[in-house]
Amino acid sequence: MRKINSIYIIDDDPITVFGIQKILQLTLDSPEIHTFSNGKLAIEGIMSLLQNHEEIPEVLFLDINMPIMDGWQFLEEFIKLPIDKKVRVNILTSSIDPLDKQNWRKYETMTHHTLTFNNKPLRKEHILEITAAA
Repeated sequence: MRKINSIYIIDDDPITVFGIQKILQLTLDSPEIHTFSNGKLAIEGIMSLLQNHEEIPEVLFLDINMPIMDGWQFLEEFIKLPIDKKVRVNILTSSIDPLDKQNWRKYETMTHHTLTFNNKPLRKEHILEITAAA
């Protein structure tokens, strides 16, 4: 099993969150998993970690469509944060809108973090691929 210390799942769908957590527990070596139902809560959590000089998560699973702060708004704030280490951000969506892929490509050019675009639902084989270090 691969060792990842910390993962954030940012998604408002409890079934998706549960599924990702179960697959992660089966495929990775005991990561610390935190869940957030919107981008605002997650960005506040990351900012708190930075202020306290704590380790930020190595991998994020980020839904696009959420209430309060959606995935694109989260990314807008996340890429402005003073984070030197590369974080793997796995964008998750069930959307078939071509604009979502355009947004992903735009954000890819704006950051040093690794951004992947993934369609829901995720499979176990895919999780192994997208949790590799950024």
